[in-house]
Amino acid sequence: MTFETIRLAIDGRGVAYLTLACPEKHNAMSAAMIDELTAVAARLSTDENVRVVVLSGEGASFCAGGDLGWMRVQIEADRQTRMVEARRLALMFKALNELEKPLIARVHGNAFGGGIGLLCIADVAIAAETAKFGLTETRLGLIPATISPYVIARIGEGRARPLFMSAEIIDAASAQRAGLLTRVVATTDLDAAVEAEVLPYLQVAPGAVGRAKALARSLGMPITEAVIDATIERLADCWETAEAREGISAFLERRQPGWRQKI
Repeated sequence: MTFETIRLAIDGRGVAYLTLACPEKHNAMSAAMIDELTAVAARLSTDENVRVVVLSGEGASFCAGGDLGWMRVQIEADRQTRMVEARRLALMFKALNELEKPLIARVHGNAFGGGIGLLCIADVAIAAETAKFGLTETRLGLIPATISPYVIARIGEGRARPLFMSAEIIDAASAQRAGLLTRVVATTDLDAAVEAEVLPYLQVAPGAVGRAKALARSLGMPITEAVIDATIERLADCWETAEAREGISAFLERRQPGWRQKI
């Protein structure tokens, strides 16, 4: 299996290193990356040699959200096409969330929008103390719809509300307090912290690990097809608002949207 936007390497211990590999775009998600992550999730789930998966980003950032080119396509699309694309993204998160292996996110640089979704579907998220985080969709007149079930499952409604609404950029310590992160370490200690998190999974029965993860998921908030459909409908509605048209146009034109007040 060959990829254009991600890299996959599996070492002799059964540790799979899954890397977002579009550093020139800060690993922003394109249609190609969405498809490749969906495919690799299916492969890793069924690979009996894989014991644990480490997800990271190449270059300066973990994942900066949606790719600019992908956004341009959405702004020109009709409602049905936008819903199809939103479903592709939602099913990618679903596939990674249901991965039958422990998933550890190694986070550095920026994690915005969909990047927050990725760390929320991870079982463990370890970040460098210099990393920045934000659900920035409302800056564009949009909402964090497709990732919302996974964010709520991780941190709960109460902590999610201000992050959903404000689009505030927060530091790693604040992200940990909000429940988005498991650990925050010095940048120089990030790899060692990830390795320390990997080691316990090499000492336990891999089949039981997968069943334990499925058990925990079954006892939490159910993320059903109906839930996914509802988030897609809400996003499609939002795309059709004047706010979204202005917000996205302003972003693409590198100007401030008309509804933004000066502070």
